[in-house]
Amino acid sequence: MAYKAEIPYGAYWSTPFARWQGSLAHLHSIEFAAHVARRELARLKIDPASFDYGVLGFSVPQKHSFYGLPWLMGMAGAPQAGGPTLMQACATGVRTLLAATQEIEAGMASTALAINCDRTSNGPHLYYPNPKGPGGTGAAEDWVMESFACDPLGGHSMLATAENVAAAHGISSAEQHEVVLRREEQYRQALENDSAFLRRFMTLPFEVPAANYRKTQASLAGDEGVSRSTPEGLAQLKPVLPGGTVTFGGQTHPADGSAAIVVTTPDKARELSADPKITVRLHGFGLARVALARMPEATVPAARRALAQAGREIGQMSAIKSHNPFALNDIYFARETGTDLMAMNNFGCSLVWGHPQAPMGTRAVIELIEELALKGGGFGLFTGCAAGDSAMAVVLEVCDA
Repeated sequence: MAYKAEIPYGAYWSTPFARWQGSLAHLHSIEFAAHVARRELARLKIDPASFDYGVLGFSVPQKHSFYGLPWLMGMAGAPQAGGPTLMQACATGVRTLLAATQEIEAGMASTALAINCDRTSNGPHLYYPNPKGPGGTGAAEDWVMESFACDPLGGHSMLATAENVAAAHGISSAEQHEVVLRREEQYRQALENDSAFLRRFMTLPFEVPAANYRKTQASLAGDEGVSRSTPEGLAQLKPVLPGGTVTFGGQTHPADGSAAIVVTTPDKARELSADPKITVRLHGFGLARVALARMPEATVPAARRALAQAGREIGQMSAIKSHNPFALNDIYFARETGTDLMAMNNFGCSLVWGHPQAPMGTRAVIELIEELALKGGGFGLFTGCAAGDSAMAVVLEVCDA
């Protein structure tokens, strides 16, 4: 199928992603996302007054985040726009895109902003009062670290889900490291010609504001904290879990950043597009959940559902992007779908540029659009797993208007 809602070509952006405790660690993620949105809308010559809907996604709460999307849109110069705040861990980027699409599809809005942000650095430490606890003592939680370390449904870590899949499907450390080297090679394509690919959707150099937004504190030439691995270095790494296969080199790193996509009607998309000759159509979305503690497997049924809604086969995809917190995600996906493992994730992926959770999927979709534009058009698929052994996927098309 084809949704009525479209993405105006070029009407999107991403900040560089910075490894946690890096150059973006001092910034309130929602305030920072609003600051970037205000600047990027001005660059794109999009009037904030044109928005009548917005949807905010994040997975790590910040102070005052109770006010969510209305607060962000007000700071971004669009106080007339309302909408929800959504949280679906690493699938939040696709979830917010779907929410914006549905609002346009239902005729409840004409122009929407799907904006996602997260700061895994300096995550909140929460205290839950319990007057009936021993001595009236409540319970405490480290939002980021404890969420990574324990799924309360099974008591296992996210890393354990990867090891379960590696064991079930015979995926070795050596295979994972081969994928790491290929993904880093693909990312380096995005850095060629003074980061020409990144500059298609990212303002570089990127000025990092001080916490009060009154001055520039630093400047980033691109993503911060990206590793450059060697076969010899990876071979020396031991699995993180005893008897396992996943090394620190075979998984991504937590990060900070934000990204956003404009979704609107076809007529408005022509008006807001950086190139009115290019159309970006949305064809299918998919949600899936697999067995407990098998998170990396969820990308496959989610992709199949998105493809089914789009009426397309995996072989008809001109480009495929995935959220790969573990290199083995891509190995499993390629085995199950027949996809060329080394041809997917051109120009970058979360395995390399990091994992700020909510904005990760948004950036991947943006990169998918730009890769298809460089190819002269075609269909593309993004699929990514999320906490709770779930995943979301989207199929889109870049074509002539």
